[in-house]
Amino acid sequence: MILPLSSEPTLGAAALPLALAAACAYGLALWPGDAAQRLRGPALIGGWLLHALLLVLDIGGWGRAEAGARLGFGPVTSLTVWLVLAVHTVESRLLPLPAVRRVLAAAAAVSVLLAWAFPGEPRVLASAWSSWHWVLGVGAYALFGAAVLHASMLDAAERRLRRHGPQLQRATPQGTAGGAGPMGLPLLRLERLTFRFVEAGFAALTLALLLGWATAAQWRWDHKTVFSCLGWAVYAALLIGRHGRGWRGRRATRWLYVGAVLLLLAYVGSRFVLEVLLGRGAPV
Repeated sequence: MILPLSSEPTLGAAALPLALAAACAYGLALWPGDAAQRLRGPALIGGWLLHALLLVLDIGGWGRAEAGARLGFGPVTSLTVWLVLAVHTVESRLLPLPAVRRVLAAAAAVSVLLAWAFPGEPRVLASAWSSWHWVLGVGAYALFGAAVLHASMLDAAERRLRRHGPQLQRATPQGTAGGAGPMGLPLLRLERLTFRFVEAGFAALTLALLLGWATAAQWRWDHKTVFSCLGWAVYAALLIGRHGRGWRGRRATRWLYVGAVLLLLAYVGSRFVLEVLLGRGAPV
């Protein structure tokens, strides 16, 4: 994130009841046992809808006296998780992954409570271009988050294949080296899906950086800009290595994880340090 944001001095009221309701719905989606099986899907959708309403009221600033949107590390983390969950909800229509659903439900429950506990100050975006810059940046976060989630499944499946290679090769003659990933998904298909998210996230991040460079009143090499550019460079190298040199497996996923950490430090990490550790609300 590069464009400067102007801040409002007062905090709005936290939507605690709505956050608790969303967290409880996500918790119900995590409830173990066969008796709760029929409730998990509706509970996840209910939590996702409550989560969306909370984001509109909080980040969007609807119903608050103060102008501006809350763009602290809590709301941005919450929005990112919500977007990843939205991607998974669409994807699960074609590929049901219960284990992924449980991980995302737990992360979403934590994120709505984080957004309530650390909302940040209402801040007014400097222009419409700033809004697009911010939207593209958060979209890139979500796409890379989905890529990291799929890469972790890919790594787990490859470890399983190495441990039980002969048995899995006889049972599932598909995918990389004859193996299959979660729910029987061939590893080659899972790998392609992972890097589709990387490519889409890289495109969104590139547009966000270009928009920030073209419209910012003054280019500043602060830590957000540096970490964003480093993350972009890592993903550019990853895509070049994959398409030009055939990088696959752990070598590729390591680059993916490094890029994700750099991007996490670029905005969410910097806001966490500023708001929580230093107790300051002004832009970095």
